[in-house]
Amino acid sequence: MKSSKTTLNLTQGRPLKLILLFAIPVFLGNLFQILYNLVDTKIVGSILGEDALAAVGAVSSLYTLLTGFFNGLSLGFSVITSRYFGCGDEKGLKQNVAGSILLGFVTAAGIIVAVALFLKPIINLLNVPNKQLDMAHTYICILVWGMFITLAYNLCANMLRAIGDSFTPLIFLVIASVLNVILDYTFILGLNMGVKGAAVATVLSQLVSVVLCLIRIYTSFPILHISKSDFALTKSQIFAMYESGLSMGLMSSLVNFGTLVLQSGINQLGTNIIVAHTSARKVFEIWNLPVSVLGSSMATYCGQNYGAGKYDRIRKGMKDALILGSIWIAIIFILAHTVSPYLIAFLASTKNEEIIYWGATYLKVDMSFLLIVVFIVVLRNSMQGFGDYRTPILSSFIELTGKLVFTFVFVRLFGYWGIIWTEPVIWSLMVIPLIVMTLRNPIWRSGKQSVN
Repeated sequence: MKSSKTTLNLTQGRPLKLILLFAIPVFLGNLFQILYNLVDTKIVGSILGEDALAAVGAVSSLYTLLTGFFNGLSLGFSVITSRYFGCGDEKGLKQNVAGSILLGFVTAAGIIVAVALFLKPIINLLNVPNKQLDMAHTYICILVWGMFITLAYNLCANMLRAIGDSFTPLIFLVIASVLNVILDYTFILGLNMGVKGAAVATVLSQLVSVVLCLIRIYTSFPILHISKSDFALTKSQIFAMYESGLSMGLMSSLVNFGTLVLQSGINQLGTNIIVAHTSARKVFEIWNLPVSVLGSSMATYCGQNYGAGKYDRIRKGMKDALILGSIWIAIIFILAHTVSPYLIAFLASTKNEEIIYWGATYLKVDMSFLLIVVFIVVLRNSMQGFGDYRTPILSSFIELTGKLVFTFVFVRLFGYWGIIWTEPVIWSLMVIPLIVMTLRNPIWRSGKQSVN
């Protein structure tokens, strides 16, 4: 199957160059997505105050949990799409696209309705402070129902990336980001909608990106056009799609559910700590973005090359990705130990010394261990690409277990210091099975072949 001018065949050419060409648009797109989330944080904090910011931060982990699951689900579906693209099976590719739409929305309907029905008990489990409870419920309720739109965008974007087009999702995310800024000011400042305005702005801007993606697919990518007959899936196809999709969705969910549990512990430490941690996590998301993008790029890269049977390219690509990630971590280490206090003060719109101190301390400690995250993200996403679904879930389960222990034991004993040391300790444990199983995998241990 030949690539068009707008797609990238990752099975031919230098792996390092191809990974960079694919990853850079994904990085920029995700950066803009994070930036418009930062705009929400900045506007809510500066216009509505620290209580409103704390309300948003107190439930942000639930939003991240759902978003992560649906992105993982759609990415898992698209990994199979990338394999069909790599081996040139256009019929199988179209059936996989149809199956992604059908299975994606059926799964989403069940999860979203269940969360919406039990939203108040879930928020209570998060230990949201009483004075922020109503604002937190209003904000997250809108975002939960907006998950259908989030899923639609992730399906479109990940299918485009599966056939090598990482540029189109970038363009539409940039447009959505700019629109989100405009809508934030319109709804929050102009219409006095409070935190509800921030949530509505996020959902509407995502809707625009979905519409634009669909128009682009319809006009430029006939390979992704499907017909009624493509929805006639066999049991084996459904099983394969769910095995991949639920594996990546569950992997992300275990990670984010652990973060959600951890947030319940943070919410008991007071408004200053909530604001400090919310601001610090925003910085963490930006600094960790190139690493996470390397991971998602490797899932597609390994998927295409696995479909083409080019295992040598998988090994070479994984090594190149680890080197790229290590270089980035060296830069982040310097930034964490120099500019952290200024970033926390800016994002929280505060001069509160306690908020600045704890936010900066979190960044200085955790960023010192981020090299471990490079190995975790690259290895487990590559494994998904070449069909090892169990090891990434095991690694993520270790993370969930660790966060449960820290939340109910160490946070109670050591306060926010327990939060700060949670992830470095857990990262050190969860990387072990990933390294061991990668080295034992036949793809890694097979004889050398030439890299095309």
